[in-house]
Amino acid sequence: MNAPDPSLQDMDQMARETVAGLPHPFAKAAQDVALRVVDWPAQDMLDAFDMRDPLELTGLYEGIPVTEKSYMDQMLAPDTVWLFRQPILAEWRARGDVEIAQMVAHVTIHEFAHHFGWSDADIAHIDRWWE
Repeated sequence: MNAPDPSLQDMDQMARETVAGLPHPFAKAAQDVALRVVDWPAQDMLDAFDMRDPLELTGLYEGIPVTEKSYMDQMLAPDTVWLFRQPILAEWRARGDVEIAQMVAHVTIHEFAHHFGWSDADIAHIDRWWE
């Protein structure tokens, strides 16, 4: 019998363990970021990227990267890393070659990398995960 899919709480715990394991300078910067795990991205999130299929978006960073922050910035909301459970589960099932905790860790690291100021191109150059 197959194990049930991890719950929102399970994924949240996996993501928080990943963040806790970041090296010191990154772990310190990550402390100011809210981490949210929900089943699906909101429609406005998809619209911002001209996405029609919510399964295409496994995670999202909303905020100002630390490399662009200024003491003059007025924070309207905390920087937030969003993880989307259903798209992550779909990607995990489609891959079939990684543990779910690895998949969650990968998405978590990718989104926090944006917080640290890395572009998608920077991340792709270093992380060949999707090849």
